[in-house]
Amino acid sequence: MYPDPHAIYLNLSCLDFLLMELIPMSERVVEDGRIGEEERKGAVFKHVEGLGYRVGQGLAERFSQDRPRFTDVLDVMKFVCKDLWQLVFRKQIDNLKTNHRGVYVLTDSSFRLLMRMSTDVGGLDTITRAQPYLWFPCGVIRGALANLGVQATVVAEITGMPVAVFHVQTMRQDN
Repeated sequence: MYPDPHAIYLNLSCLDFLLMELIPMSERVVEDGRIGEEERKGAVFKHVEGLGYRVGQGLAERFSQDRPRFTDVLDVMKFVCKDLWQLVFRKQIDNLKTNHRGVYVLTDSSFRLLMRMSTDVGGLDTITRAQPYLWFPCGVIRGALANLGVQATVVAEITGMPVAVFHVQTMRQDN
């Protein structure tokens, strides 16, 4: 028996295929022969990250509503690393580090979207071509945090296939 009778479940393979097609679809959406390569890349980033942002907001709204209110940013980050990541990628973040000054580093050492990626050339070419696939999860993290009252910037890097590292810089909150 499922815990939520009204929940809509999505096959994990379908989610993988959807996320794999997200970058090519976004490239087609922003296709404009009048803009330069850097502008086009920025527009694709904005589109993909924005989709992730909306997903993150919705997930945080739905799956944090029955929890006690978070007391600090670290508790919010733990929710993202454990619960939210489990919902989207079927595993928890492998490592969470902080400097206790608003900077958090989330490491997923076997990031699902990078597990089967490769190119003919390999190495740096694969990492460069895989980098846009981190824009969606950056948006998911940023959207979830925003929904939970934490404004942040999120950037990601691939330190080696399939390791994804997300750098979260929270904005100072004046009470």
